[in-house]
Amino acid sequence: MPLTSKQRSQLRGLAAAEDTIIQVGKGGISESVVDSVSAALRARELVKGRVLENSMLTAREACDALAEACKAEQVQVIGTKFVLYKRNDKDPKIELVKDRKKK
Repeated sequence: MPLTSKQRSQLRGLAAAEDTIIQVGKGGISESVVDSVSAALRARELVKGRVLENSMLTAREACDALAEACKAEQVQVIGTKFVLYKRNDKDPKIELVKDRKKK
């Protein structure tokens, strides 16, 4: 289920307080990076990453590749940083706002 704009906004606000825990360097997106992102998403649901200057990927490309590999949602990409979200079905930590439909 894709995120709504209100949910994306909520997650951006939560991500502002998070530390950058994923770094993509000149090695690009390797299996170890995908594994560490998947583990971080299971534990936290929301992770912030950064693409280093020596990487051959842009932040958008890295975010796209990691989101696809981890089956996560892209929250935002700004400059060299990106944020990913994946709901933990067994133990959810973040309660997303419900989108109200206008009648």
